[in-house]
Amino acid sequence: MSLADKLFIDMCSDIIENGCSTQGEKVRPVWEDGTSAYTIKKFGVVNRYDLSEEFPAITLRKTALKSAFDEILWIWQKKSNNIKDLGSHIWDSWADEDGSIGKAYGYQLGVKHQYKEGMMDQVDRVLYDLKENPYSRRIMTNIYVHQDLHEMNLYPCAYSMTFNVTQEKEGDGLVLNGVLNQRSQDVLAANNWNVCQYALLLMMFAQVSGMKAGQLLHVIADAHIYDRHIPIVKELISRPVYDAPKVWLNPKVKDFYQFTVDDLHVENYVTGPQIKNIPIAV
Repeated sequence: MSLADKLFIDMCSDIIENGCSTQGEKVRPVWEDGTSAYTIKKFGVVNRYDLSEEFPAITLRKTALKSAFDEILWIWQKKSNNIKDLGSHIWDSWADEDGSIGKAYGYQLGVKHQYKEGMMDQVDRVLYDLKENPYSRRIMTNIYVHQDLHEMNLYPCAYSMTFNVTQEKEGDGLVLNGVLNQRSQDVLAANNWNVCQYALLLMMFAQVSGMKAGQLLHVIADAHIYDRHIPIVKELISRPVYDAPKVWLNPKVKDFYQFTVDDLHVENYVTGPQIKNIPIAV
């Protein structure tokens, strides 16, 4: 069993058994038929993954790692807010007729800000500090920008990354760790997708900064399972589990902006059957 499987099973079981229901309350999301989408939720879920031990992909079902990688590059490397720059259709429901999702996600990471060292966007500031000030406690990003919320087609769910560098316990190499803060998460549809995405981001930043990828701490304020997802989740977490896959990046890439989907390599990813046509609340 991979650690990601154990954490996912324990989290889902805890939400179902001990969570709080929003049934009958005023909620924003609706199903395609217009029915209110209620949830069972837990506040303050925290999961820790050690990338030096294994890649955190669940094996209960397959996480589409290439598509997840493509989306994280869309947000962090292309800094795009247009679905025409994305290889999948997962953002289609939030895009306008021109393909834009508004001033959200990649748009915010691409906005340049004034620093003592000059004008930089948030991604370039992280990359700069990892090389020039690796022990800084200020290496972080935030895309939940209140002044632009009215121009976002979806408020950011995964909204902040904090990076922290430590020294290897044996040797003088550096290890890059990260904290992903998420205000809300649809556990069935998005949990492992987000975990794998930000694990890959941590791996990319570590590689181009001459470090090793360490721990990813995932903090979710509102971790929820939708009412129509509960029987699906119960079946999913009862499945057999397998060993974590081997995942690595092309070691020749030393510039974050040179990574492509083809630089992601996955071996021995054995999983249970995929779940198709998961209903998504919008």
